Amino acid sequence: MNSPEPPWNAGPSYAESDRPLARLVARPVREFLHVESSGSIVLLLAALGGLIWANSPWADSYDSFWHTEIGLDLGFVQISESLQHWVNDALMVVFFFVVGLEIKYELVSGDLRHPRTAALPVIAAVGGMVVPAGLYLLVTGGGPDSAGWGIPMATDIAFALGVLGLLGSRIPSAARLFLLTLAVVDDIGAIVVIALFYTEEVSLPWLAGAAVLLLAMVGLRMLKVWTVWAYGALGVVLWFAMLQSGVHPTLAGVAVGLLAPGVALLKEDVSRGYAQQALADRHLDAEELERLRFLLTESVPVVDRLQSRFHPVSAYLVLPVFALANAGVHLGGGALGDAVSSPVAQGIVLGLVVGKPLGIALACWLAIRTGLGRLPDGTSWVMLAGLGAVAGIGFTVSLFIAGLAFPGEEALVAEAKVAILAASLVAAAIGVVVLLVSTRAEPAASER
Repeated sequence: MNSPEPPWNAGPSYAESDRPLARLVARPVREFLHVESSGSIVLLLAALGGLIWANSPWADSYDSFWHTEIGLDLGFVQISESLQHWVNDALMVVFFFVVGLEIKYELVSGDLRHPRTAALPVIAAVGGMVVPAGLYLLVTGGGPDSAGWGIPMATDIAFALGVLGLLGSRIPSAARLFLLTLAVVDDIGAIVVIALFYTEEVSLPWLAGAAVLLLAMVGLRMLKVWTVWAYGALGVVLWFAMLQSGVHPTLAGVAVGLLAPGVALLKEDVSRGYAQQALADRHLDAEELERLRFLLTESVPVVDRLQSRFHPVSAYLVLPVFALANAGVHLGGGALGDAVSSPVAQGIVLGLVVGKPLGIALACWLAIRTGLGRLPDGTSWVMLAGLGAVAGIGFTVSLFIAGLAFPGEEALVAEAKVAILAASLVAAAIGVVVLLVSTRAEPAASER
């Protein structure tokens, strides 16, 4: 029996109408936002915008704008930071919160909950972090320049998946899942590296306070306090405690994301059955409507709901603003020549362009030879090499770590940014070419 049409489908919505703005603006924008690669396109445009702005006749306004001091004074709390620091230390909490949600989802419902399926991308991610860091240290040879060893370890999920999105159905779903899982594990590694190696001084009292706040969130979960506002308020205080502790405050977003429940608090069939019965037998008043809303909402896992709500904010607002604020590097005055001859830049390019695919391929080869994993269905060794090259797109997290690795060293940070931008573009180009080659010929049986 066909289900009745819902009442809101009785007539076309504004976006579906023939009005000029709907045809020329609303529908194209909506379709663009639903394309898998659209987030990476917006991110790329923002990075190009920052680069052009910083090298335009208005370059001074770029520096003055992002270095504008903004203070917060609540009497008992005083914080004064540049606008760029507010973006990196506060706005980026949303990005790391979404990363925490993605990790939690993968652990509960994704590939990371199946040890055998997750084994190959997890091992590949480890190889893709260790080899680039080793190559960077080999090039820099110790000294202050070696502090940037964490920069070429990162993989930018948005750009990497955006590249695969541009290739469409040529890439099998198993290969996409392999790269997604690898990138998530890579994010876990980046978080650990930031927490352990890019924290200068730690205030134990503030760190203890942050731990107490996390325990309070766990306690609220155990008491079945389901209002999001309580966790949001505690999250803001947690961010401040982390900021004062010396540990990078964006890690507060990761911690809160990992604490989000990965399973529904209510069973879907029970909630749906009650809702159907209520709609059939009862007159809906405000109280009953609120009860139905609660039942239906809580039958969807919190992680899923929060990802749906915050992922667009991260992809279309937070990351583009971060790119605009951090990708603006002055290329004049011999900056490009300095970057080419800089051990920091050479180590980053070598790590991302060569170290990433090499480390991933070696780790996969060892895992398969030892029986710990097998190639994803429909994936050849050539395609795996292409995925490894795409994983060399470091961009967002690499830029983020560059600022932590060389605090106060503007010249080194600039060299690192130039190298990150160049290496990410080269890695993306190599990855696309190799993936296109791999999809034109059916891999031999021995390659599978």
